[in-house]
Amino acid sequence: MDQSGVLLWVKAEPFIVGALQVPPPSKFSLHYLRKISTYVRTRATEGAYPRLYWSTWRHIACGKLQLAKDLAWLYFEIFDSLAVKTPEERLEWSEILSNCMSEDEVEKQRNQLSVNTLQFLLFLYIQQLNKVSLRTSLIGEEWPSPRNRSQSPDLTEKSSCHNKNWNDYSHQAFVCDHLSDLLELLLDPEQLTASFHSTHSSLVSREAVVALSFLIEGTVSRARKIYPLHELALWQPLHAESGFSRISKTFSFYKLEAWLRACLTGNPFGTSACLKSGKKLAWAHQVEGTTKRAKIACNTHMAPKMHRMVVMSQVYKQTLAKSSDTLVGAHVKIHRCNESFIYLLSPLRSVTIEKCRNSTFVLGPVQTALHLHSCDNVKVIAVCHRLSISSTAGCIFHILTPTRPLILSGNQAVTFAPFHTHYPMLEDHMARTGLATVPNYWDNPMIVCRENCNTSVFQLLPPCEFYVFIIPFEMEGDTTEIPGGLPSAYQKALGQREQKIQIWQKTVKEARLTKGLETGG
Repeated sequence: MDQSGVLLWVKAEPFIVGALQVPPPSKFSLHYLRKISTYVRTRATEGAYPRLYWSTWRHIACGKLQLAKDLAWLYFEIFDSLAVKTPEERLEWSEILSNCMSEDEVEKQRNQLSVNTLQFLLFLYIQQLNKVSLRTSLIGEEWPSPRNRSQSPDLTEKSSCHNKNWNDYSHQAFVCDHLSDLLELLLDPEQLTASFHSTHSSLVSREAVVALSFLIEGTVSRARKIYPLHELALWQPLHAESGFSRISKTFSFYKLEAWLRACLTGNPFGTSACLKSGKKLAWAHQVEGTTKRAKIACNTHMAPKMHRMVVMSQVYKQTLAKSSDTLVGAHVKIHRCNESFIYLLSPLRSVTIEKCRNSTFVLGPVQTALHLHSCDNVKVIAVCHRLSISSTAGCIFHILTPTRPLILSGNQAVTFAPFHTHYPMLEDHMARTGLATVPNYWDNPMIVCRENCNTSVFQLLPPCEFYVFIIPFEMEGDTTEIPGGLPSAYQKALGQREQKIQIWQKTVKEARLTKGLETGG
């Protein structure tokens, strides 16, 4: 490494996938998170620090923060789904869950799960990204500052709660504006004043800087290699700048903060960079209809594996089908598409579908989150780790998912239905993303919203209206049927319809109808 020119940036994934698109519980405020930060350290022997076990988090969340258990689990599970795990480990967990015969058995298995305590605190804090402040709702975005003016590309320009997840300027502004709070949250209690603040002599532990790598990474002198924050901060030639002391094995709080502020820059693999300098894709040869307005950009030619991004916008009256390396493991955003059929048949990291209407989306397995916002009359067919929806109207979701679909605010006439298609590489892609056929919670959504949402907002598709969906493309691969089959009521409805057709055909055949009209007396 050459120490000149350290560049740090805020990672996109924790915000795209990790920040739930809903205002956080009021108890996730800094005041309560500081209390939790102190509490977990006093309970280190009881599964609270440095790893926080589900049973301890359940006790804190339900007992002290008064959260419902389902909500406590939701945040724990979202964070756990961001952890680096092999597909095999994910499949193993699905198998364990699918073998549980009761709620108690599920709980017993969950009790064995743990997460990195300090990173989990940061994760809870970044939920504030989508906090709606009274001032913001009255006057628009936070106080004007050069970094969130005019740079923002047209896809993410209107800064609503839902665009922040994909707007890297929002991520950077959030971390810079709250950097002192984030660092103070990671300090050992003895480094804080009685009012939970740092002093000029506060020291930051190595573990705290390792935790901060959850949000920040970087590179040195424009090298291709990306390093987690702690590797750069602990790199010997940088000790003087990052404030690391080899004697105490800690960082000076104020030196570390100053170094972070000096080095933080825009994310070279974020949405804006992808739109500005990403490759414009011409997928027109696979497209019917007008290709004039469609804009598709990706950064996969230059981005490392975990930073791939594809942004599609304004696909209108087209059929677009793609299965390619460009999509594998990418975060995909589909924006303002209308009257189109879009097939993305590759294993995907996350998918956000926003402001789309009258369209059908058939997706390869989505390893983390599939989120829809502000869509009308859209059909989505997917295997995904998690589905969440907000401000949708008249949409139908044919899904296979190991977690409960999340109905956030502003939805109307939502229909859930079983996953009902297949393509030759589907099971192979599911294995690569660690998604199994069981457990499958497609029909058990969870309503997560402030306004009093009742269950009449959704329905399950009546079996009599159910048909299977055929993907009309030739591909190599072994999958020849719907993974996991269909729920019996839907299978039965198909069987009965098939039977009626056969009876009708038999009747017609036996009637020996002639072509002309018979003339009779």
